[in-house]
Amino acid sequence: MMDDRIAAPFHAGELRAQQLAGGGPAGAPIRSRMPEQHRQFFPLLRFLCVAVADASGWPLATLVHGAPGFLHSPDPGQLRIDALPDEDDPARAFVTAGAGIGMLGIDLATRRRNRANGVIAQRDGAGVLVNVDESFGNCPKYIRVRQLHPVARRAGTVTAFGAEVSLDAAALIARCETMFVATSSGASAQAGGLDISHRGGDAGFLRLDGSVITVPDYWGNRYFNTLGNLLLEPRAALVLVDFGSGDILQLQGVAEVHWQVDDDSKDVRAEREWTFRIERGWLRQGSFPLGENLSPSLI
Repeated sequence: MMDDRIAAPFHAGELRAQQLAGGGPAGAPIRSRMPEQHRQFFPLLRFLCVAVADASGWPLATLVHGAPGFLHSPDPGQLRIDALPDEDDPARAFVTAGAGIGMLGIDLATRRRNRANGVIAQRDGAGVLVNVDESFGNCPKYIRVRQLHPVARRAGTVTAFGAEVSLDAAALIARCETMFVATSSGASAQAGGLDISHRGGDAGFLRLDGSVITVPDYWGNRYFNTLGNLLLEPRAALVLVDFGSGDILQLQGVAEVHWQVDDDSKDVRAEREWTFRIERGWLRQGSFPLGENLSPSLI
């Protein structure tokens, strides 16, 4: 059986980030095809985190959803998504054939997560087929355990704003415990190089000051996919969900990594932090069709 491991999986930005952080991982099982356990995992999910790039190459982060089975893998090199972003989602227009895509499948109940990055091979009225270039798992740290189930919601208004964050958006950021960040490795974003990753913590772990969000960077797998991308391309995107109301907040901004932080306000668990200067955002009320039973544990 072929291993399918990529011999040199890290680009220059990731290698530089590993150097600045004091070292990379002991091993990196990043594969060019999906292993069988990943192919069996994705069909269990009710939602998928997605990164695409807009017309200027700026990442956009979003969520797509469906009944279990809406994600499936016809062969180890492909993942089928039988869903598209909602009609009012700013990312919808950029989910097109030939576009790069980053994907994160995450089960909040079990804290299991797997990532797959690649290129959209085709789009039709029901969804997309993705050719997978990278497939790898992540550790379960900092995931707030949630038991999600379908909830009947009535989608509300969509509020678009610029750098001046609305009060409702600021309140969602303040209570956020689960966030996803989309990044790109640079000029190749339209045809690859996109990634989306999870960030989690206790409510308040994201600190908003004006139009700048400070994000703590906790100990992890030391791949530094997100921070490595940000060294090459500081434009990024966030998506946050209020699991009570179903509100989705999508943001585009410019990030900067701070490798040494002496600020007394720094999260004591963080090894470093990065800031995200908001350029624009969209608050989509009642757009997420899953609710939760919340566990108090955060591991």
